[in-house]
Amino acid sequence: MGTIGRWVLPLDGAALPDRALVGSKARGIAVMRHAGLPVPPAFVMTTEACRAYLAGGELPEGLPDELYAGIAMLEAETGRRFGAPERPLLLAVRSGAAVSMPGMLDTVLNLGIDAEIEAALARESGDADFARDTHRRFHEMYARIVLRAGIDGLQPEGTVEAWRAAVAESGATGSVPAAPADQLLGAVRAVFESWNGRRARRYRAHHGLSDDAGTAVTLQAMVFGNLGRRSGTGVLFSRNPLSGVPEPYGEYLARAQGEDVVSGQRTPQGLDALASSLPAAHAALTQAARRLEALNRDVQDIEFSVQEGALYLLQTRTAARAPAAAIRIAVDLVNEGTISTGEAVARVSAAQVRTLLMPRLADGAAEAATVLAEGEGASPGIGIGRAVLEADEAEARGEAGEDVVLVRPTTSPEDVHGMVAARAVVTETGGATSHAAVVSRSLGVPCVVGCGAGVGAALAGREVTVDGTAGQVFDGALPVRAPEETDDPHLRRIADWARAAAPIAVYRTGERAPEGALDLDRTPGGEDAGRLPALLQGARGASGGALASDAGVAAAVAADLEFIIVRQALPALLAACAAARAEHTEPAA
Repeated sequence: MGTIGRWVLPLDGAALPDRALVGSKARGIAVMRHAGLPVPPAFVMTTEACRAYLAGGELPEGLPDELYAGIAMLEAETGRRFGAPERPLLLAVRSGAAVSMPGMLDTVLNLGIDAEIEAALARESGDADFARDTHRRFHEMYARIVLRAGIDGLQPEGTVEAWRAAVAESGATGSVPAAPADQLLGAVRAVFESWNGRRARRYRAHHGLSDDAGTAVTLQAMVFGNLGRRSGTGVLFSRNPLSGVPEPYGEYLARAQGEDVVSGQRTPQGLDALASSLPAAHAALTQAARRLEALNRDVQDIEFSVQEGALYLLQTRTAARAPAAAIRIAVDLVNEGTISTGEAVARVSAAQVRTLLMPRLADGAAEAATVLAEGEGASPGIGIGRAVLEADEAEARGEAGEDVVLVRPTTSPEDVHGMVAARAVVTETGGATSHAAVVSRSLGVPCVVGCGAGVGAALAGREVTVDGTAGQVFDGALPVRAPEETDDPHLRRIADWARAAAPIAVYRTGERAPEGALDLDRTPGGEDAGRLPALLQGARGASGGALASDAGVAAAVAADLEFIIVRQALPALLAACAAARAEHTEPAA
């Protein structure tokens, strides 16, 4: 038997390992165990092991021995044995990158079961249905994840032979191994390989994450939320991730495992269902959530299971949150003394604030309106104006104070002056990476692309409302709600803190600002953030153009401008703070 150390680390809470080495999931387990919270024992194969496997195409030398040494540690702590017909130990084999990628990587639950162990579970629990359900769950998940079987599910009342036949007919790359040891190695390889799966790669590309980090693999003793009426599973957020209200928020599903909640195959209930059926477990859960939020100094997303009334915490991570919640939570945590104002500013992005400040259709307005054109929403927001077909006309009418919508077959750099003047842009052709889409997003102008041939003639001269989020063009001027950054007290607090921290002064259009700003709306190339370094040389300040984007603000900061003038101050302030942080964290050349 080998010893753990190079490729495998214990998660016993004695030490808090590096997140980059063990992933967020394993790091969270270590934090919880260090705090003495009820967590099933676990160990982790590191991201270094993943990178070695992907580079060489096989498990690196020494890893299998360390893997079995880790299992021996779980056996000692649980009093169970992996692959044994009495008091068997089943495992959850979970992925876990350093930066959370929810749903993008693979996990296999209930690993280590066969017909003999199913019978052992039935004897021990006194519940043959539970044992059969657990066996089916494993067979189904292993077939789908490891063997790439095209199955939606296996019949709960079926036999193992029937399950094997269904998997064989599904185009699977093999059959589910009977021996738990073979199951284990197959699952580990599959989780490592999921790092390079299509959905994971696309997720990383979308979020600008590196393809080189790799995923850790956490192996944890199973607990069974599907064991009887006093068992279940769920997710709890320590605060509401939609509104930011400082109250626990989540779901619970009785007689279930976590996959049931994630897959949507069953509809969970609110946490009040847990409170009414198992009040002691609910009380322990909410107390643990408060403690974890305090330890991590941020809102937590906690996965849990209850087995025969006993609470077990499976995972904790920093919770994703809606823009409105991000603002409120950041301010509340400062008010509570948990984080500094600088940390609060760093936790709110310019994109989140722009989303909150986008004009939006009044409730019910779209349902009662006539849709004149539909395409792909390429730049979000609402724009209302008279449809014109030429960029020169859009510029002239815009300068005269008229609201216009520029409609073109497609756009090119020759149309930018009209795009700057327009309230929205609509094109007949093009997609989300077309010139119209990219420039409109840079300018912060709503845009719908790919509406089809003839849309210009159909819209010309009409007053229209363009919804750049939904990708629709409506007849007439629909009622809209236009939030102001000064209306919301939480936004005002964030703005005060960001203004104090920003390396550049930011003024809103119409505010009294210093003289001498370069008008990027009237400067050729001013809509292109990539050209701003050259355009801003020698300028004291600037207004308009690509300053509506984070990249444009970063260029202004890099050019050491004293001030900028933009439509919305807070997103620019946050982008300026982010640019300053990036400058300070970049490694020296």
